[in-house]
Amino acid sequence: MKPDTRALAARGLAEVAMRGASLRDVMERHAPRLSDPRDRALLMALLSEGARWWLRFDAAIDGLLEKSLRHKDPAVHALLVLGLVQLEILQLQDYAAVAATVEAVRALKRPQLAGLVNAVLRRWQRERETLLARLDAAPQTRHAHPSWLADALQRDWPQQADAVMAADNREPPLMLRVNRQRSERQALLAQLQDAGYAAELHPWLGDALVLPHSVDITRMPGFEDGLFAVQDGAAQVAADLAELDDGLRVLDACAAPGGKACHLLERADIDLTALEMDASRAERIRQNLMRLRLNAKMAIGDAGAPAGWWKGQLFDRILIDAPCSATGVLRRRPDVRLHRRESDIGAMHKQQQRILGALWPLLAPGGRLVYITCSVLRAENEAIVGALLAAQADAQAMPFTLPVGQAASVGWQILPGDGDLDGMYYAVLQKRAQANS
Repeated sequence: MKPDTRALAARGLAEVAMRGASLRDVMERHAPRLSDPRDRALLMALLSEGARWWLRFDAAIDGLLEKSLRHKDPAVHALLVLGLVQLEILQLQDYAAVAATVEAVRALKRPQLAGLVNAVLRRWQRERETLLARLDAAPQTRHAHPSWLADALQRDWPQQADAVMAADNREPPLMLRVNRQRSERQALLAQLQDAGYAAELHPWLGDALVLPHSVDITRMPGFEDGLFAVQDGAAQVAADLAELDDGLRVLDACAAPGGKACHLLERADIDLTALEMDASRAERIRQNLMRLRLNAKMAIGDAGAPAGWWKGQLFDRILIDAPCSATGVLRRRPDVRLHRRESDIGAMHKQQQRILGALWPLLAPGGRLVYITCSVLRAENEAIVGALLAAQADAQAMPFTLPVGQAASVGWQILPGDGDLDGMYYAVLQKRAQANS
């Protein structure tokens, strides 16, 4: 029997929102159960937008029920949230959305709740304007962000906070990175356009192509041949800031899934070590290297404890894509807003300090270290780099600007939506040949 797509989505969303499951894992587990590509596309849209807007419509459902279903019937509660997502976000036809959602209750083996689900969605339609105004009154439900994060954005970026949260709720474009070792950007652009894809050159990133919407990249010409990879434009900045030359020894710390490591290898003939603590995540680096026909040394180990993996030879370049809150990539990873807690930030801060402090001695004099996070929180960004600069007399911040974003007290911050990019922080440090020279 064919699975009901909405019922499948409701079960998955309940796992993500109420049991802490990864959205990606839920998608990968449930999507193969649907044979029709249209059903799979609907499932992905329901799960993504359900996670993105959970904090808005979860609160709305509570206001429409006399007794919450959240704990007694979590999948039905999630289905009601998805009913509002269909009406308000996906903007499906009212009758079809309501009827299909009621039918999904039966697929969840809760036929006794079909009348309740129908009544809740009909009431939403009748009282829609009043209910939306109530949700819009508070930042958490207006923008579907946890209150601690809305407060942190207001504190760190008071002029941009609303724009950042709005950007987090928009579908991002699909950005590709052309593999310079195997293709040329203009040639791949023509190949994709000839195949019917609405690809365009990125205006200032030298390896980037942009498509307006996500597509199945495995079906695109050139994918199997390793001509390109998917990588947001903000992440592609790293290779420019590294200022590579052939022959350099390079360390990419915290390298999984390998996008930045592969980009560096595409740019120059370098001796690159990709370091990753998690062996299963390191396997993803290997897979990406193989598809793109690139070679790197692999090391499994803790970036904050080099004694376990470092061979004693200094690096000319070090890239630290530090573990962080991921608050800059909520538009691509909407479940982060459901899983991240304010208490996580202090632990992240300590981890980032530990890694940066441990890797700085591994940089050769005259070498360059690029510190990166996909966070928009100052505690994870310039606070970390500023502390190292204060502690290390041989550390010098290198000035740079980018076409989008804004200067931080040290480094540069791209906020979500700047140039239609993800949020990302960069700082470039150079090691002086001698202290105070």
